[in-house]
Amino acid sequence: MRPPRFLWVPFELGRPFGAPNEPEFQTTVLRTALALLELDGPSPVLEDFPDDAPGAAISEEGMMGWTCSIPLANVADTTTPELLMAMRAEIESLAPWHQLAEESRGRTATGVVGISIEEIASFLHALLDSVPENPKPDAPLGEAFRQASEEIKAWYQEAATAKPGTATSKDLADWFWGGTAAGRLLLALHPVCLKSEDAGLRRVATSQLVPRLQQHRLGG
Repeated sequence: MRPPRFLWVPFELGRPFGAPNEPEFQTTVLRTALALLELDGPSPVLEDFPDDAPGAAISEEGMMGWTCSIPLANVADTTTPELLMAMRAEIESLAPWHQLAEESRGRTATGVVGISIEEIASFLHALLDSVPENPKPDAPLGEAFRQASEEIKAWYQEAATAKPGTATSKDLADWFWGGTAAGRLLLALHPVCLKSEDAGLRRVATSQLVPRLQQHRLGG
């Protein structure tokens, strides 16, 4: 969309102002964004917001910080069928926690693609070698890819935060991109989709697939 001014914030998806019921912090975010209007220079202007949302730190009483609900096996750099098998094992292990999260919160950000999380994993993995059937015939393939990648990230993070404990958005991002087979798959899809003949896949890989703070993992 290339807006002339925009502020990148390190918050959870769906929380552009950081955290609910924190008016002072939200006002700071808004003022920081509006201050971009005062900057000179050619557009687009992109600035990073430096602070995480309130409530993200470990308490001063020494309470335990957030950890993943289950131990996940290390995943080697691979795009072979073993990667899909590892994802399916993760999903099976995390499924009870995702159900708990959905029941306790009364909502979920998943379900947009219209297929199961296991089918989303298979669709994304198939993109490594070919152009699979579009799971959303009413949408372009690139949009289906974007929604599928966002949904699997949301599903994993909802499951991971069902366990009591405070998790920062950076905690969750580092865990997903650095410690799960699903994160490894999306990283592996980045160079593949950049070379795709489908313009929609290339667009998503270029600017929407891997967050800026996780791009150091590309090619690693």
